[in-house]
Amino acid sequence: MFREVPRVQPKLSEPFQGFTKNAEVWNSRPCMIGLIGTFIVELMLNKGILQMIGVTVGKGLDLSL
Repeated sequence: MFREVPRVQPKLSEPFQGFTKNAEVWNSRPCMIGLIGTFIVELMLNKGILQMIGVTVGKGLDLSL
């Protein structure tokens, strides 16, 4: 396989307030670790995160409006 090189390089704008590709990659890694950790804790305790923090589940959110 071969890859074509573009004839014209795109003019990219400056990143907006730190939203760069490198920053997004490094922010997503701890997020994935936290999500997997949450699943592991839920499996070990046989309870969901909402149940662990005291929110009643199974009857909707049971919020009084």
